Amino acid sequence: MAITLRSPREIELMRQAGAVVADVLLKLKENSRPGVTTADLDRMAIQLAKYAGADTLFKGVRSHLAKIPFPGAICASVNEELVHGIPSDKVRLNEGDILSIDFGVRLNGYCGDSAITIAIGKISSEKQKLMDLTKQILDIAIEKAAPGIKWSQIAAEMQKKAESEGFSVVRDFVGHGIGTSMHEDPKVPNFVSRELLANDILLAEGMVLAVEPMVNAGSHAVKTLRNGWTVVTKDKKCSAHFEHTIAIVKNGCEVLTLRNK
Repeated sequence: MAITLRSPREIELMRQAGAVVADVLLKLKENSRPGVTTADLDRMAIQLAKYAGADTLFKGVRSHLAKIPFPGAICASVNEELVHGIPSDKVRLNEGDILSIDFGVRLNGYCGDSAITIAIGKISSEKQKLMDLTKQILDIAIEKAAPGIKWSQIAAEMQKKAESEGFSVVRDFVGHGIGTSMHEDPKVPNFVSRELLANDILLAEGMVLAVEPMVNAGSHAVKTLRNGWTVVTKDKKCSAHFEHTIAIVKNGCEVLTLRNK
C-alpha cells in the first residue's frame, strides 16, 4: 500500500470540499419526500455543486461490470439497494421508503465524500433501527480513530455492534483512502478478515479516510443488477449507508464532511 499522509494545508482544502458535500446532502435530505424522483435530487446536486465551484466525483466513472459510465452525480439507493443506485425520473420516492444518497466532489484539486440514509415520510421501526444502528457504527469509528490505533481494532467493534443487534455488515464494499483522487490506499473495511489482519492499517497523523459502513437488515450477501451498477441485497431486505471523510489528527480524528459554519 502507498498511503499518502496529507499536510495541514491539504486537509484544509479537503475540509472545504467536505463542506460542499455536507451542504448538498442537507439540501437533498430536505427535499427527499414522497413524490420526488431520484433524478430530481440528482439535478439539484449538480446545480448546487456547480454553484459552489466544485466538480462532482461520480458522474462518468467507469466499471468493468457496466456498459455505460455512471450517469449520475449522486448514488441514490432505495430500500434493498445498498449502493450505486442510478438516479432516474422513473424512480419516485414513496412513503415508508429509506433512501441512501452517496455524494462526492472535487474542489481545488481535493475530494470530499459522504453518504446518508434518509427516511421518506413515516417508516417502520425496523427500518429506523437499521438507520440508527448504521449511524452509530460510523460514530464508533469516528470516536476510536487516532494515531497509533490499528484499524482492525475499530473494524472489530463496528462489526460486533452490527451483529449484536441482529444485522450484518456488507463485505463486498469497504471504505477507502481519499485525497486528490476519490479512491486511494488503503482499503478501509467495516469488519475483520484474514486479509485485514495480515495487512493491518496502523493509523497515523495525516491519513485521510472515507469510512462508510453499509449494514443490511438480513444477510450480508449482495448482488449487482444487470445494469452493472446497482447493488442490492440478495434476500431483498433493506440496507443503510452512512459515510464521512475523516482526517487522523494528533489527538484523534476530525470529520471533514461537515457543513460550512
